[in-house]
Amino acid sequence: MIVWLNGTFGAGKTTTAHELLDLLPGSTLYDPELLGSGLRLMLPAKRFEEIDDYQDLPAWRRMVVDTAAALLTEVPGPLVTPMTLLCQEYRDEIFGALAARRIPVRHVLLHTEETILRERIAHREETSGDAETHASIRRWSLEHLTPYADALPWLRGDAHVVDTTRLTPRQAAEQVAEAVRTGAGACDIVQTPEPTAETLAAGVLLFDDQDRVLLVDPTYKAGWEFPGGVVERGEAPAQAGVREVAEELGIELPRALRLLVLDWEAPKPPGFGGLRLLYDGGTLTGDRISKLLLPGAELRDWRFVTEAEAEKMLPPVRWNRLRWALRARERGCPLHLEAGVPLG
Repeated sequence: MIVWLNGTFGAGKTTTAHELLDLLPGSTLYDPELLGSGLRLMLPAKRFEEIDDYQDLPAWRRMVVDTAAALLTEVPGPLVTPMTLLCQEYRDEIFGALAARRIPVRHVLLHTEETILRERIAHREETSGDAETHASIRRWSLEHLTPYADALPWLRGDAHVVDTTRLTPRQAAEQVAEAVRTGAGACDIVQTPEPTAETLAAGVLLFDDQDRVLLVDPTYKAGWEFPGGVVERGEAPAQAGVREVAEELGIELPRALRLLVLDWEAPKPPGFGGLRLLYDGGTLTGDRISKLLLPGAELRDWRFVTEAEAEKMLPPVRWNRLRWALRARERGCPLHLEAGVPLG
């Protein structure tokens, strides 16, 4: 298990984490910031000029999960992780990948009133380094107060909140330990095992009366997606699409879905690639749309969007697949793609 202590700089994550080690038997401190420092030493400096934070590196997010899984084979108890995580998509990616490894997460937000945060940052002890370095750290901490405030709505809904404004680190740790014992902060994310080989996946495009396409926002991975999922062993692809739509959205579709696109996705480590099929699920009436479900363990949101809006929301690979699927729907003829490029 991982006890993830979230919160902005000055909320007391690190001091609380050290106190928590005494309260959770067998627990071990796991600091993913060390992975960021390691990547900074190993990757070309130019790569860091392209990003604002090492959390923007896909390699860092994957290493957080892989390292946690490796550590849990070496230590008996939970990992205590004091790490600010304000981007909801990164939270999805990391926590979803941990769920795929069957590693439960207790997400705890250490929240402190902004006036107190500013006081703590202003009076932060200078343990080493020159005054200019410490001024830079304080400035950087203050700059992250606004992103933290922006992230608070989803953080409050996702994590168990411990208000540390008037608590000592020990008192905060005691509240976190009690929350862990009672199961508070458990992340109810669907567990989707990571593929070990090429996969066959079936997606379904659903439309409203304005011909906008339905996209869904999964809790277990970053980015918007089409309804659908991986085809199970021995299952027909179209049947898999119908099953996934029923499970995700509560919509029963006819078995005879029309194929729009068959796309071979090239393997790109650590991904294995495979075949991706998109089917036309037809137009949903207003009455059926009003009955769409939103299972919290799997989907956070759904939205009907225009083609132009979809381009801004989907990763390039999915967007390209959607673009050709819409052309195939217009022409009434399915398209065969290889790595997103039509054949013939």
